[in-house]
Amino acid sequence: MSVTLKGMTWSHPRGYDPMVACSRLWQEKTGVTIHWEKRSLQDFETYPVEELARAYDLIVIDHPHVGQITNEGCLASLDVPGREAERQALAAGSVGQSYPSYAWNGRQWAFPIDAATQVQAWRPDLGDRVSSWSDMLDLARKGRVLLPLRPPHSLMSFYTLCGNLGHPCAVGGHADLIDRDGGVVAFEMLSELVSLIDPACFEMDPIAVLEAMSAPEATVVCAPLIYGYVSYSIAGFRPSLIRFGDIPVSGQHGPSGSALGGTGIAVSAFSASIEAATNFAYWVASGEVQRQAYAFGGGQPGHGDAWDDGAVNAVTSDFYRATRVTLETAWVRPRHDGYMPFQQAASDRINSGLLRREKARQVVDDLNRLFAESFTAA
Repeated sequence: MSVTLKGMTWSHPRGYDPMVACSRLWQEKTGVTIHWEKRSLQDFETYPVEELARAYDLIVIDHPHVGQITNEGCLASLDVPGREAERQALAAGSVGQSYPSYAWNGRQWAFPIDAATQVQAWRPDLGDRVSSWSDMLDLARKGRVLLPLRPPHSLMSFYTLCGNLGHPCAVGGHADLIDRDGGVVAFEMLSELVSLIDPACFEMDPIAVLEAMSAPEATVVCAPLIYGYVSYSIAGFRPSLIRFGDIPVSGQHGPSGSALGGTGIAVSAFSASIEAATNFAYWVASGEVQRQAYAFGGGQPGHGDAWDDGAVNAVTSDFYRATRVTLETAWVRPRHDGYMPFQQAASDRINSGLLRREKARQVVDDLNRLFAESFTAA
């Protein structure tokens, strides 16, 4: 009997195209058909995973959801007995902390298929990559910088600055989110940059910024902290090519501390075809598929085999090699049940503080309070 599965991913060529391409190959290989649907980036970051799990067999998720979805019981664990060698290979191919970011309470709830973190984007025809935060501010004073600030991206930039300064935010409930002094410095740095850029950034996510940067008439040189989108580094995707590289350094630790992003492939616990969906998850996350069908199908792979591959880098303006250090030293966000509402509330608090030019200390104190409350509100 033929099997047909439904999958949900996010609405961007990077999120949708490789799933369709790989599913076509999977159908030829196994006879299993997978129909993919897509949601906007904003929905992808906020839509309840349980509702998706009741409607789809395969779901592309963001790792901060794992604590919540574990408690809700809406995903099937992927650590299937007898497939230990395959999981070891996937773990060995992890780019940075991508693979363990989907582990929770001793179980593996998704496999990374897309690795990303905040990196730097720039227009090579308009300028060079900046290596330091101070050099980036010089560009901002000339009106040549954009920064995505639509929630949750203002919080992501705050996280990255804290980490790069050597004050990584906490992930557990027994400490403040950030020590006050470190948080104050990071918020003041963010506030200074915001005072120099277009206020329209508060309505922009990374896709909106990259679309603006890649327009033929654009004069913006740099987005210093932005989730990398490999599509824009492929010649012909947009009128103007964008390159990506390590973040501009503000501390003494190199381009470290960036807030990890990316996506993983998960299987619904409510699926009537869990085994068939799990088989696809193992296959699409594997090194061979990631560096071939997935990468050349328009995806941004989550496996190191693809990131190391010369052909994959050649057609993407060296996207993977140029951002690898930032990715390998990225910071994993909190993942407890209660984190997702905190992420929205904290982003809103940062934005209100930036817009009203509030004292950094008050904003940081509120972030620490909201973080503590997130462990009791779930």
